[in-house]
Amino acid sequence: MSGALARASSDAQNAVEPSWVDGHDRLRSRDFQRLATFIHGYSGIKVPPSKATMIEGRLRKRVRALGMRSLDEYCDYLFQRDGLAAEEIHLIDVVTTNKTEFFREPEHFRILAEDVLPRIMAERRVSARAPVKVWSAAASTGAEAYTIAMVLAEQRRRMPDLVGVVYATDICTDVLGTAQGGIFPAEMVSPVPPEMRSRYVMRAKDPASRLVRIVPELRAMVQFGRLNLMDASYPMDRDLDIVFCRNVLIYFDKPTQLAVLRRLCDHLRPGGYLLLGHSETLSGFDLPVRPAGTAVFRRS
Repeated sequence: MSGALARASSDAQNAVEPSWVDGHDRLRSRDFQRLATFIHGYSGIKVPPSKATMIEGRLRKRVRALGMRSLDEYCDYLFQRDGLAAEEIHLIDVVTTNKTEFFREPEHFRILAEDVLPRIMAERRVSARAPVKVWSAAASTGAEAYTIAMVLAEQRRRMPDLVGVVYATDICTDVLGTAQGGIFPAEMVSPVPPEMRSRYVMRAKDPASRLVRIVPELRAMVQFGRLNLMDASYPMDRDLDIVFCRNVLIYFDKPTQLAVLRRLCDHLRPGGYLLLGHSETLSGFDLPVRPAGTAVFRRS
């Protein structure tokens, strides 16, 4: 082979072959930056270079699912062959973090039961039977939404006029599918108090099964749907009593946090409650809410 042909062959091979390090397909820096920019613009989630290895590992699942050879081919499909529109939901599904637990940050559910719900019922100006509307705005696999539903159901035993509805949304379609089924590993419901577990969690008939399911009457209280908090407006009622948006703002930069919080507040009725994660703060933000507890705020 002549030198010119050898160079041409080498150039052609380099143009189609992916980057490999230690036997693993790796993202080129340009493609990582493109992905990070898209993810931030679409979902508000910051993806620093330190997350590159994590993103590579998760995207390899999509590479395999699409029958592609490499991350290079996948990125070419996204950015050179107009595949982004068809792939964006799947892309967001694989890069989002979905940590969730029943009764996570339990102080919030004590406040909900002992303070917030009794106060809401005492202040009702319309029919006492009007539903208390609660939104779990980053629902993941549904543990938070079902925990809220358990608290509502428990308090209805004490306040018969209390009727609750829980709206549960997330940007990730995969976790919403799990949430709607209401089926979880048995160990996941261990934080649920025993009396509530006996009322609201069903064990499988097979004693060897390690799965449990939320009871039908509780599942009926929760309405799941996909929603992107980065959207300019939300298809939600504007008279919500309570909004849970916990441990999601930490993934956003300050301008995004403020924009999302303003939209959330727009959907709270006057006197409604906003609950954030214990590590999240409203410090420095001009919002129509005032503190009402640890990471609990009430609309003015």
